[in-house]
Amino acid sequence: MANPFKVPLNAIRAIEILARGGTLPVAAAELGVTPGAVSQHVKRAEERLGYVLFERTPSGLRPTPALEAALPFFAAGFQSLADGVAAIEAEHRCTLTLSAAPTFAARWLVQRLVRFTREHPEIEIRFIASATLTDLNHSDVDCAIRLGRGNWKGVDAECLLPQPFFPVCAPDWRDRLKKPADVANVPAITDEGAMVDWADWFAACGLPMPTLHGPRYTDPGLAIEAALSGQGVMLAWDMVAADLLASGRLVRPFREEAKSDLAYWFVTTAARGKTRKVRSFLDWLKREVHAERGVAPG
Repeated sequence: MANPFKVPLNAIRAIEILARGGTLPVAAAELGVTPGAVSQHVKRAEERLGYVLFERTPSGLRPTPALEAALPFFAAGFQSLADGVAAIEAEHRCTLTLSAAPTFAARWLVQRLVRFTREHPEIEIRFIASATLTDLNHSDVDCAIRLGRGNWKGVDAECLLPQPFFPVCAPDWRDRLKKPADVANVPAITDEGAMVDWADWFAACGLPMPTLHGPRYTDPGLAIEAALSGQGVMLAWDMVAADLLASGRLVRPFREEAKSDLAYWFVTTAARGKTRKVRSFLDWLKREVHAERGVAPG
């Protein structure tokens, strides 16, 4: 196969650094060679290409327009090479960097991670709790668990589980909630950042949306704490509420639930998805998800 590099890679590196630094001594210092060696790289590259790459000025070397046009490609290429080396190092260190929303992490994932660690003691977890969607292609995050529709660009997404939602409350409220319409007679906790609302649930019950009253929270974790403390009834996702329902700290006053087109997804990049640590985590995660399905209404 023909060599795709008309100019040697180390010469391209020297040219890219020189274009950024502007002087031979600066480029030489970064490369750990002599200024003369950098100059030779430039000269040979210009001879091979048949084009002048730098304008010689009293203030130093300035990239020609042709080189200016090529520099973004050089920079992106060297960044990809650096990412590749980092992937090798990360696989050797066996540190799995995982991102998930704080509420999902606190209510479902974190307490289960000990089982993954027991299965894979060689893999160390680094956890990033964030509701912000991380750019997996330009970060050190190996994988993420996201709630959504799976239509994120530039990543590989595998559906873990569709997420129905339904009302939950502290046990003390159960006797006052005999039928869905009773929600209008008790405080209804609203999570202002939720991707669904009470109107969706009432529609699933075949009922018009009543006038509701109750506390409002901008943080889903605080909304759940409000329900636990007995402030009223709130809508919850299946997986987020699962452990609280199983322990009896929250109950489902109604069997009715609303379906949605939202699900929890395992998200990674094509390259990172091939690593042993990511494959091991996904295999374990799917087993955990499908081992625990549903909690009966309280």
